[in-house]
Amino acid sequence: MADSITVTAPAKINIGLRVLPKRLDGYHSIESIFTTVPLYDTLTVSLDAPKETCIVECEGMNLPRENTFTTAYKAFCVLTGMKCGVRVHITKRIPSGGGLGGGSSDASSFIQSIDRLLNTRLASDDLHKIAGLVGSDVFFFTQALIEGHNRPFAALVEGRGELVTPVEPRNDYSIVLVFPKVSVSTKNAYSWVDSYNGKKASSLDMKKEFYKPIKEWQFSNDFTTPVSERFKEIVSAIAALKDCGADFADMSGSGSTVFGIFAKKEGEEVSSLARSSFEVLSKNWRIALA
Repeated sequence: MADSITVTAPAKINIGLRVLPKRLDGYHSIESIFTTVPLYDTLTVSLDAPKETCIVECEGMNLPRENTFTTAYKAFCVLTGMKCGVRVHITKRIPSGGGLGGGSSDASSFIQSIDRLLNTRLASDDLHKIAGLVGSDVFFFTQALIEGHNRPFAALVEGRGELVTPVEPRNDYSIVLVFPKVSVSTKNAYSWVDSYNGKKASSLDMKKEFYKPIKEWQFSNDFTTPVSERFKEIVSAIAALKDCGADFADMSGSGSTVFGIFAKKEGEEVSSLARSSFEVLSKNWRIALA
């Protein structure tokens, strides 16, 4: 049995995001196309901690004593009966509070790393049980890892996030991510959506829309308007991407990361327009090319 394992945890973006009214259980149902993007945190998980202990080391961040890792660890121990101590060291590249699911992705990779280290061979249903105790986006990342580690993965996500229907990912575009210098509270963002009177229900068939030419996309994110009204940097970031020729631009999740999608021309590994946009926008913004 190995003593440690190093894995990566991908970010995601939401291409379209519909938020339904709050349910009786306090959650909101959503409808969205989630797709992984090649921006990764790195986790090293080892079995060198005291029994029944989860030690979390995160470069550049002070996590609270109780966090997604400790929650996932406790749920894993309850389910499996294991009492081994674990240590996890995280190198963060996915911005916190950016709507890219970094914390949820880290938790999912952490759970499956413990499973591999301890050879507990949890079934997918068990992994999803743990996901439900940790966070709504963990369902998507759990399924992404089940489908194939580090392979592109896309899905229609519904319910509180537990309904994950894989769809064929697209590889005909490049993505430029822009990180405004603001952090958006997910809890606040949902309250703003709830009180936003201008929001209209959408009947868009998201799976069908996803495969249309990108310039024809009618996707929208219900968070974008109420969040950007409070953070003008998000408005500026979307406008900057469109000015650079993005075929589609919007905010991911509840923010604050903004993404632009640039269709590739035939024979392009990476969109040349995305590359040039990266060069232009990097002068004024923190950005990434994915």
